[in-house]
Amino acid sequence: MTETNIVVLGAGVIGLTTALLLARHHKYAVTIIAEFMPGDYDIKYTSNWAGANYMPVSMPDTDMNVYERETWPELERLAREVVEAGVHFQKCTNYTRNIDADSAIAQWQGASRTQNPWYMSVLPNAQHFTPSQLPTGIDSAQSYTSVCINTAIYLPWLASQCLKYGVVLKRRIVKQITEAAQLHSSGHAADLVVNCTGLGVRELGGVEDKSVVPARGQIVVVRNEPGEMMAVSGCDDGPDECTYIMQRAAGGGTVLGGCYQKNSTESQPDPNLAIRIMQRCIALCPSLTSPGNGGVPGKTGIEALSIIRHGVGLRPVREGGPRVAREKVGGVRVVHCYGHGGAGYQASYGSCYRAVRLVVESLRESAGGVGEKARL
Repeated sequence: MTETNIVVLGAGVIGLTTALLLARHHKYAVTIIAEFMPGDYDIKYTSNWAGANYMPVSMPDTDMNVYERETWPELERLAREVVEAGVHFQKCTNYTRNIDADSAIAQWQGASRTQNPWYMSVLPNAQHFTPSQLPTGIDSAQSYTSVCINTAIYLPWLASQCLKYGVVLKRRIVKQITEAAQLHSSGHAADLVVNCTGLGVRELGGVEDKSVVPARGQIVVVRNEPGEMMAVSGCDDGPDECTYIMQRAAGGGTVLGGCYQKNSTESQPDPNLAIRIMQRCIALCPSLTSPGNGGVPGKTGIEALSIIRHGVGLRPVREGGPRVAREKVGGVRVVHCYGHGGAGYQASYGSCYRAVRLVVESLRESAGGVGEKARL
């Protein structure tokens, strides 16, 4: 029986997850072609810079809502059963200020601003704060059990799982999507290409989707331990700045953020923004600087933060949400899965499940209606 050859273009969290599902459940011969791989630190390789966590942003009755809902069970399973994946459970608290309603941050974090977010009926230990529990300046808040991911472990784990199921990983810079079909490791043309290039689709020939724009994020990674994950809907430092804290699994450090600067591609950390981020995070979580939580002895304020590094990444934000669709480009069958913005990890399995279903449909169609059903 002739193997079905598939090329997955891109090796971020979406590309790796799609390749794994295709190889594990359908036994396709999958080759990943990517400019960047796990372990690379480049502003264009978004997945390495992500928090990463599960803090839902989607509104009900949207595709993104389906993706986030369908992703949670697998992230929960990984946290519970697959310790080597670098995913762990963590309490999360979302604080909302009504004055942030029109900010860029509010548009990004849409779900948490609703009176009764959908995820409160999905996530464990979910509860609303009573008025007497709200800190000064906060109009509403919720807490729940979520997960935080150590990307330095999780991305290589995904890659290793791909290798386990026979996926071949190759580095190439691809300028035209039809070119990818000629790069399968078998030496034969791919039967289908899955496009998971994130922000790269803006310049990828045959796609050139200008509705995808960068939303710059800046973080400070520290050794201090907050004990829980938390976020505020905005701040007084500017409409595109916010505050969030998350402790990565397995010694991955604590991520302090952040900002949401659309159409900015500045790769270097802004020192002044870094100071504001650290000051806001300490104000939100004063215990962050205590010696018992990793604070530098004898120091106070931001000087008590033990800094590992500063980072900048570009979220691939697409107007209208992620594109998960199939088409033909220059005679090549293509399935697209890109444009997840800052929700790549928390929407990964849900969106990749849909991409895999589209792959199966497209291949069945090319075979004249004969073929397998999608297994997920």
